[in-house]
Amino acid sequence: MRKIWLALVPAILAAGCGRGGDYRKQPPDPKILHSAVQDLTNVIVYDIFSPPQASRAYAYATVAAYEALRPDYSSKYRTFAGQLNGLTPLPVPAADSEYYLPLSSVHAFMTVAKALTFSSARMDSLRKGIDERYRGMGMSDAVYNRSIAYGDTVAKHILAWAKKDNFLQTRGMPKYTVTLATGRWVPTPPAYMDAVEPNWGKIRPFVLDSAGQFNAAPPHTFDTARTSAYYREVKEVHDVSQTLTDDQRALTAFWDCNPYVMNVRGHAMFATKKVTPGGHWIAIAGIASQKAKADMMQSAEAYARTAIALADGFIASWDTKYRTNMIRPETVINKYVDEAWEPLLQTPPFPEYTSGHSVISTAAAEVLSDEYGPAFAFSDSSEMSYGLTARSFPSFKTAAAEAAISRLYGGIHYRQAIEEGVKQGRKVGELVVARVKTRAGGELASVSGH
Repeated sequence: MRKIWLALVPAILAAGCGRGGDYRKQPPDPKILHSAVQDLTNVIVYDIFSPPQASRAYAYATVAAYEALRPDYSSKYRTFAGQLNGLTPLPVPAADSEYYLPLSSVHAFMTVAKALTFSSARMDSLRKGIDERYRGMGMSDAVYNRSIAYGDTVAKHILAWAKKDNFLQTRGMPKYTVTLATGRWVPTPPAYMDAVEPNWGKIRPFVLDSAGQFNAAPPHTFDTARTSAYYREVKEVHDVSQTLTDDQRALTAFWDCNPYVMNVRGHAMFATKKVTPGGHWIAIAGIASQKAKADMMQSAEAYARTAIALADGFIASWDTKYRTNMIRPETVINKYVDEAWEPLLQTPPFPEYTSGHSVISTAAAEVLSDEYGPAFAFSDSSEMSYGLTARSFPSFKTAAAEAAISRLYGGIHYRQAIEEGVKQGRKVGELVVARVKTRAGGELASVSGH
């Protein structure tokens, strides 16, 4: 019978492994997984990933972490195989050999992350550093090497699955064509960057039947007549920006999440790197897991489910964006309302409708509410490294609603794009909760955040 560390120490369920000693008497440390996820976020920021691309890296890496750890918990946790589009059953550890699957899990996560990021040498260095943390726990070379090998096996399976998601094919597809057609999106100041990921709607979803499964209602028709529904929304964006409170400005900066802000100083231009919207919600998943004192398995589950919702949210929103090709408020306001007006946030380089942050925030909040409860209060400190003050929320859905309205305050979205984005994201999140069942024994247990 395979020697599984969990069978040797059934009473150990909490975090906190130290260095040295008998690894079988030490609980798996979820902090190491949290550290690995933060390492991936740091590399994504360094590599300047677009929000959709970042969501893809998070999804595949966290699924790898979950699947490599799950055999130690097979009586309680189900595999994603057969539940996520195209994912076939994963290899299992040999029944007659001893493994330390927490090591396999984090190693698989870092291996997939390395393959899906640009700075492979940086990612490999981080992976080796984490592997060495496990080596110091007292396991034999045979167990260590076997666990690493199993992590590699899981990573290979996940990467083969990822290779079939149409990502590589979209690299060679036509770029967005800029035209002067009325109401159609055009690049915006200050850098007038090309449209980001115009073919992302062609990526294979994780749970959605198709990118267009939850099509948003059509946006208001472009119409500059003062009495039109469209012009009223344009005017609202402009007028709201004139009366923002200090808190509205603060929350808007908090949820900015623009990975590449261009700063202009005279004739000089330089970029400021920040976390992506998906990275912000992955950080929230980690914050919630740590507050709930979730063990390593539930932490892996929370990360993976959240990342899957984020990835499908981006696919759904991006499909809508490039089908509607809606022009941004900044372009319209400068031409028809106030040529000197500037939004509080820098307008991102892709079409307006639907609001991507509204979609993915709502989708992530649905999953996290299912994971840790609808009234899980938390303090989001994820933006403090960018000089921003932490914000507290009574629930995930409250945080998502704030993220959504920040797009109006920031001057980068019309209200309809936000409201329809929330609806779209809710449908994505609800579908992930309904279709992807990770607990073998039934519903997820709620954890109070108070």
